[in-house]
Amino acid sequence: MATDLIRYDLLAQEALRGVVRRVLTDAARDGLPGDHHFYVSFKTGHPGVRISSRLREKYPDEITIVLQHQFWDLTISDTGFEVGLSFGGAPELLLVPFDAVSGFFDPSVQFGLKFEVITEEASMVSATDNEEPTPAPRGAGSEPALAPATAKAPRGKAGKASSPAKDRAPLTVVQPETTGDAPSSEGEKVVSLDTFRKKK
Repeated sequence: MATDLIRYDLLAQEALRGVVRRVLTDAARDGLPGDHHFYVSFKTGHPGVRISSRLREKYPDEITIVLQHQFWDLTISDTGFEVGLSFGGAPELLLVPFDAVSGFFDPSVQFGLKFEVITEEASMVSATDNEEPTPAPRGAGSEPALAPATAKAPRGKAGKASSPAKDRAPLTVVQPETTGDAPSSEGEKVVSLDTFRKKK
């Protein structure tokens, strides 16, 4: 099979991240419209992520934050976003590059996006190997954690932690059937974008 020199997989992923950037930009400017609220998952160890050592120790792999009733100072740049949240009653300021985002969900309309977060090391391996990189096994403490955060309420008020979100495949557009506080993968309608990925 011919080599994909255009890298449609990377172009598709970049375009989908643009959706997240646009939605957060609108929310920062105008607030959350209607019942819309967002679950944003990101890799805590990704380069450029700025969180407290306390959060990094508690969530060493991935965390999901909720932007709904209690967040402040949401600022968007070309490369990432910054937001203030409360964790266990303690205020935190997070800086998250868009490249670190692994998932975005709006349960109010059952719409979601999933991303493959590629490190430089993984990118080099996939460029030189004939097989897809094998994801590391997910052990105890490596499941994505759901951190409560909620829009424009007083600082220091924390929500109740929810159960970890389920594993999700990279580079897919998802419409999850959400029945609780956390996004669920049961009954999802998935439109795969694997056709855009580089075939070996």
